[in-house]
Amino acid sequence: MLALDTDFDGCMQIVREVTADKSIYLANSLNSLRIEGQKTVSIEIVQQFDWDVPDWVIIPGGNLGNTAALGRGLHMMYELGLINRLPRIACAQAEHANPLYRAYLNGFDQYEAITARPTLASAIQIGAPVSIHRAVQVLKEFNGVVEQASEQELADAAAQADRTGLYCCPHTGVALAVTRKLVQQGVIQKSERVVVISTAHGLKFSQFKIDYHDQTLADVISHHANPPVELPPDVDAVRRVIDQRISTMTLQPPRSP
Repeated sequence: MLALDTDFDGCMQIVREVTADKSIYLANSLNSLRIEGQKTVSIEIVQQFDWDVPDWVIIPGGNLGNTAALGRGLHMMYELGLINRLPRIACAQAEHANPLYRAYLNGFDQYEAITARPTLASAIQIGAPVSIHRAVQVLKEFNGVVEQASEQELADAAAQADRTGLYCCPHTGVALAVTRKLVQQGVIQKSERVVVISTAHGLKFSQFKIDYHDQTLADVISHHANPPVELPPDVDAVRRVIDQRISTMTLQPPRSP
């Protein structure tokens, strides 16, 4: 393993130069075979829905290989007659690393790489995505949209998802936050079926979780913090807290649909 003192884009530049040596195999999404393999995600989605196509697929976007790959996979199934329509695709970017979103705002007429700022969604902290043109092509074909999420929005979305039993990574938090924003904007209708792609497991980002619930994340207010309750090793103390929590849950009014 080599650790470079730079960001993803800096590493990508080194990778391009190193793999100019044809004896070194490139496994990054610059390699078209990588994209072909990722197409299987789209096949699994519709297969698990008994070949019924969802209305929307929301994809976290960094290097944009997933956006390009899922679009290709869905289009392949459509051409083969395995599905009878295409979903719409939304690419979700972190506000601190949003070159595709910026291009979307001008109708994809102009794209400029940026220097990505640090984001909690570190795996998509990318300012010069290598699959930008492939992703734009897919978004145009699928009547797609691009939206962004702030650090506050992605952190809260991940915490809320965890309360349903998930252990959500910050990149999936970006996609969930964008899903909510698109519903609020009326772009996604509440009657539509939406699939959100989760690109990592929360265990890889446990410090992010701890810091959120300890309320120590920079520039983030932990609206859904659930810090541990520290107790002495006493059964009665544990029972009291459990009873209090159950009582609080029971007294809460039901959520409106």
